[in-house]
Parts: sequence; C-alpha cells; structure tokens
Amino acid sequence: MRGAAFDAVIVGGGHNGLVAAGYLARSGRRVLLLERLDHVGGAAVSAHAFDGVDARLSRYSYLVSLLPAQILKDLGARIQLVRRNYSSYTPDPSTGGRKGLLIGPQSTFGAVGAAADEPGFADFYRRCRLVTEPLWTTLTEPLRTRAQARRYVAGRSPEADAAWEALICAPIGYAITDAVSNDLVRGVMATDALIGTFARTDEKSLTQNVCFLYHLLGGGTGDWDVPVGGMGAVSAALAAAAVGHGVEIATGADVYAITPDGDVRYRRGDEDHVVHARAVLANVTPAVLARLTGSPEPSLTPGAQVKVNLMLRRLPRLADHAVTPEQAFGGTFHINESYRQLGAAFDRAAAGDVPDPLPCEVYCHSLADPTILSEELRTSGAHTLTVFGLHTPHRLARDDPDRMRDRLTSAVLKSLNSVLAEPIENVLMEDAAGRPCIETKTTADLEHALTMTAGNIFHGALTWPFANDDEPLDTPAQRWGVATTHDRIMLCGSGSRRGGAVSGIGGHNAAMAVLES
Repeated sequence: MRGAAFDAVIVGGGHNGLVAAGYLARSGRRVLLLERLDHVGGAAVSAHAFDGVDARLSRYSYLVSLLPAQILKDLGARIQLVRRNYSSYTPDPSTGGRKGLLIGPQSTFGAVGAAADEPGFADFYRRCRLVTEPLWTTLTEPLRTRAQARRYVAGRSPEADAAWEALICAPIGYAITDAVSNDLVRGVMATDALIGTFARTDEKSLTQNVCFLYHLLGGGTGDWDVPVGGMGAVSAALAAAAVGHGVEIATGADVYAITPDGDVRYRRGDEDHVVHARAVLANVTPAVLARLTGSPEPSLTPGAQVKVNLMLRRLPRLADHAVTPEQAFGGTFHINESYRQLGAAFDRAAAGDVPDPLPCEVYCHSLADPTILSEELRTSGAHTLTVFGLHTPHRLARDDPDRMRDRLTSAVLKSLNSVLAEPIENVLMEDAAGRPCIETKTTADLEHALTMTAGNIFHGALTWPFANDDEPLDTPAQRWGVATTHDRIMLCGSGSRRGGAVSGIGGHNAAMAVLES
C-alpha cells in the first residue's frame, strides 16, 4: 500500500539534492528528501576529524568553482567564498625543491629557467577563456547540441574557433606542449586534465580534455575559491534554504527500491516506509540508481585519487628560501607534477603499482579561512593541509583497502617530504590519544562511506557540457541532461550531464526538467 504522496522525492541529500529540493519547493511543490546518513551534505561536509582537535576539516570535497552565484541567489542560500592569495607554487623536483615556480601577484618563472614561457602561459589561458566564458553561461540552460555549442562559442571569432579546436577536438597535451616548453610549467598546466581522471594528456578518447574543461569552466575563468566555514557551511546553507522553502528532510532513511511508476521504498530505524512521487530525483550514482530500480548496472569509470587530511602545529619549512610558506601554501602546492613525472606516474599505475614519486596537490584551507580553527589553534599558528594524490586508480585500493590506505599514506608523505626542508612529520599535531593527525580517504573509502561507485568523485566519467548532434532532446529530462530510462525518474547529481564537483548544476537542471514536465 502506498503511503504519502509528494510532487517530488529526492533520493540522496548531497548538495545537488538540496538544490533540486529547494527549487521545487520554492515553486510550490511538495518535496521529500531522503538521506541514508544521519546528516545531509554528501561529500560536501565538514568534520572534527581528529579527537580533541577543534578544527572543522572539509573531509572530502574542499574547494568551490562551479557553483553558480545565481543558484545561491535564487534559493537565498548564504555562502561566503574567498579567493586564495596565489594561484600555485611548484617546487622544482630536479633541485630537491630548492627552486620553485610561484604563480600569482609575484610570479617566478625565471627561478625555474622558464622566463621565456611566461607569455605563452598567459596567452594559453587567455585563449581558453574564449571557450570557457561563453560555455559557462550555458550550464544552467537546456542543452545545446555540439554543433550549436560550437557556433555559439567559435562563431565569435577565428581565434575562438581555433581555441575550440584545441580544447574540444584534439588531445589537450598538444595545446599545452605547443604553448610552453618547460617541463615543470607544462606539468602545472596538465594537472587540471588529470585530477580524479586516470588518463594521459595525449589520449585519443579526450577524457582528459573534458576534465580540463570543467576545471577551467567555473565562472568562465576557472577560479577555485575557499568556502568560509568549510564545505559543511555550503551544505548547511543549502539545507537551511531548502527547509525554509518547505522541503521535508528525513535523515537515516535508507532507500532500497524505486519503481518506475514513482514508488520509493526506504527503511528508517526498524520501520519500512513507502511514499509515492510524481517525479523521483536520484542524487546517487547511475550504478546505485540501477540497483534501486532493478535495472542492469552501467559500466562506470573508476576513480583514481587519494585524499589525505593533515593537521599541523605550523606550516613546514621550505627548501626554497625565495618564497615563504604562506606564499607557497597560499594557492595550490604542486608536488612531483612535472609533465614527464605525470606521464611516468600514469604508466606505473597502469602497470598495477603505486607511482613513486606520487604526483600530489596540496591546499591549505586555514590560510584563506581561519574560521575553521578554534581561537586557540589560530593563536598557536596551527594549520590544516589537504593533500590530493593523482594516478591512484580504484583497483589499487579495492582488493585490500586497509593495506593500500597505509601504502598510499606513506606515498603521499614521501612525495611531500621530497620537496620540503624538514619532514612533514616534524610539524604534525597529535590527537587526544597521541596519534598523528593524518586522515586518508581512498576510492574504497568513498565507495564504502558515500556509496560513490568505484570511488569516482564525479559519479562516473565526466561528459561534455553539450549533447551529441544525434542525441534525442525531445523531453524536458533529455533537454536538461537528467534523463534515465524511466520517465518519472531523473538524475540530479554529479552523474547527470554537466554534473561533477560541488556545483549544484545537476540539482538545478533536474528541478528545471520537473517544472517543465
């Protein structure tokens, strides 16, 4: 027997589900959001990760770029974002980190022998913006076809057409190596094509190009900002907005079945429930949705990253005396990510081993936003570090998760230490039990804790933000890129077209499809 009826039931309380729920409730729909965990937010959460340490770390996702300001304005969600002081710092591994490339207010291309590449570097990103700025405006509109998107972007000038060719039609590695010659500079540029994506820069599939595009697409400029209060503040603001518009939220609600006609079955505590909805919005991976509907599971691309959260008594000393730790960690700190190193790391991982050295990127949230630390920690000079390791495909962590977590943790620390003047262990804080403040999240951990299939942070392979020219766009769900094989059921998370990262775009577009139906 069916229980209560709703206009829409959202399955999964991550940020996209909250956005979809907020839009629908704001439009007068009766909306129920069901979340398996005891809190909403999904991967966009903050946590006191270390016992007795009063710091709220962004446990999984950590920066914001693709979240349109219009979504926050529409929903009335109050989220403050701050810009980091520098773009990046990259120690030169060939010097043991004694020299490095700082990019920002005072760039130091000359320090790594790359002064001649500075104009080409700047011009490369100027040409990228010829594509990203117009494409950005289309992400919260009905899908254009590939041909329509190209006319919209490339029809503006011959230079825009050439930029489209370089970013959309040929391996991004070609454009990078044409633009600059220094191996370190090439690596800095290439990392945006590889974060969370297991690929080479010259792959014919262009998987790496799609990843690169999304990393440069936010706001049209690709700036990545720090959320004040941590990622949990983003989800809290979206949840408050949704509830304010009338959304009913049930946490601890484990959905175990969805029928094509709109019945949603879930277990909460010791009781089973069934509700009915005119539309079911799935903020889960496509593979999880297939299990819930009893459909064949799609083959999804596994994840390929590891994330290590650290709590430090102070920032570590650098081998490079020309920059301060505050400058170096004031943006993205690239470690062992030269162009050749990235290629070698991929080859080693493809052969079934952990890369050595492991390419890593480091973010220091607390430099831009000290509010995540208690007053005592701020006064003491403590800081958080998030280290994101590349080219660690899910198959490495899948079979023996605990052993591989330890091995990947060691690989991350070893890589970090290779460019510092002191071991990072020297400045690690200890928790209340005297344990080092290190928290590692592998793809296996993401799959277990967040049901992210195969640990893919994008819920599967990223897709171009436009439709194929022969793709049907007959229904609202198809036009908004959220369709499934069932008319009443739509994707509203990162697995939707134009989904991925903390953007809210999947939730927005699913809500728009419902409102047009």
